[in-house]
Amino acid sequence: MELGAAEFDELVVEALDQVPPELGGLMDNVVVLVEEASPPGEPDLLGLYVGTPLTERDSSYTFRAPDRILVFREPLLRMCRTREELVDEVRITVVHEIAHHFGIDDDRLHALGYG
Repeated sequence: MELGAAEFDELVVEALDQVPPELGGLMDNVVVLVEEASPPGEPDLLGLYVGTPLTERDSSYTFRAPDRILVFREPLLRMCRTREELVDEVRITVVHEIAHHFGIDDDRLHALGYG
């Protein structure tokens, strides 16, 4: 599937807009970024959370660079055949990585259908 970078970014924004305000308001010191490719050796990785989950932060968590939620454009485009499928996979990826920010692990996410 092909989709321009700006259009793909808009899909990520739309996925973020679907996060309930009650949860979005709890997100702290985190940015969401789109990267073209996944890290070397991880060609099928769709997203990645880099940081300290909220559940692991304590009073020493001050003056830190923001945590990062990375959404990888190329692997998502490779795996999807239609725009509808891409919209769904971007949403799932964004929710999955936000869940890591809240301290939810992969096993629980798989059980919830966000694996």
